[in-house]
Amino acid sequence: MALRRALHFVFKVGDRSKTATFYRDVLGMKILRHEEFEEGCKATCNGPYDGKWSKTMVGFGPEDDHFVAELTYNYGVGEYRLGNDFLGLTLQSSQAVSNAKRLGWPLTEVGEALYLVEAPGGYRFYLVDKDQPHNDPVQKVCLAVSDLQKSTHYWSSLLGMKVIERNEEKKTVLMGFADTQCKLELYNIGGTVDHGTAFGRIAFSCPHKQSPLKHRYPSLHKSRGPCRLPDLESLMTKENYKILTPLVSLDTPGKATVEVVILADPDAHEICFVGDEAFRQLSHMDPSGNALLDKAMAEDKSDEWFAKHNKQKASV
Repeated sequence: MALRRALHFVFKVGDRSKTATFYRDVLGMKILRHEEFEEGCKATCNGPYDGKWSKTMVGFGPEDDHFVAELTYNYGVGEYRLGNDFLGLTLQSSQAVSNAKRLGWPLTEVGEALYLVEAPGGYRFYLVDKDQPHNDPVQKVCLAVSDLQKSTHYWSSLLGMKVIERNEEKKTVLMGFADTQCKLELYNIGGTVDHGTAFGRIAFSCPHKQSPLKHRYPSLHKSRGPCRLPDLESLMTKENYKILTPLVSLDTPGKATVEVVILADPDAHEICFVGDEAFRQLSHMDPSGNALLDKAMAEDKSDEWFAKHNKQKASV
């Protein structure tokens, strides 16, 4: 069993209604949980913005064994500028392809049984036109890098990801923590990585407790990287890599307190590591998640307020 898990990718959204339509009706994902917050997150989960925001987790199944999307919505921001950092999320679902065609959602065929579709805000999704598997349909997330060798070293040697495939011609490296998890693909764009203002964040979990096998069978763990958050933080400090948010505890009323450390890779991609045990408790699917999102969207009068005052929501 992998010591670390791929959890989710964070997307900042400016239009919750259109975004919900895309994830629910086009992709066929479920609302796993929804939360509203009156002030910004101290681990900057909603970005460098103050004020009211919401978080909606969407996916094809429970967060325990599915890679999902975290949709963050800042009430005062209607649009974000995309950079070239996030290059796409690939998932396998012929049903999603059929849904897009039925709803008239723009689709572009980019390969054999492969379609490109954009979520509101311009985020790219690649749909493999094959039957949706019984396990997680999400296959990989692709991020841009400026130096493939340096980034591969960071993700594999320091974070402990296993290199699965190198493609010199395509200038890509595919890696992951386990064969059954969503993979990370790094693509060398040969230039500067721009995160825009919609800069995303990829999240993984790390056990809070040291594995008992660590001491009994050290060779099994030799290439897996640090097993605990404090060890991970110490390694990044030692290697002089940036730590965006030092180890901090995040309290969620009525739920588990989760330890978090936020890192930045050589191209400033944000990487969130959370304590696995507490996160599993925090991320239980909420049966009322769908209703809570619909209620929040119905009660969101921010568009009306801006229109009444002859103003536009911020475009950042």
